[in-house]
Amino acid sequence: MTDLSRAALSAVAWRRSSRSNQAGGDCVEVADGFSGVLPVRDSKRPQGPALVFGVPAWSAFVNEVKADRSA
Repeated sequence: MTDLSRAALSAVAWRRSSRSNQAGGDCVEVADGFSGVLPVRDSKRPQGPALVFGVPAWSAFVNEVKADRSA
């Protein structure tokens, strides 16, 4: 797993889902551009910690959320 420093994560562009509340509601943000991993953080705490997921783990999580929503 890649060792990502707080400084490295502060310099990247974070994005939210186009379906989220762009006013800063209960959202997570992700940062693209890291090989094999996806940093995720709370949009309400941009200076807080980020969780770093392997891309397969994040994809599986998103797919499960989508499946649960349609059930």
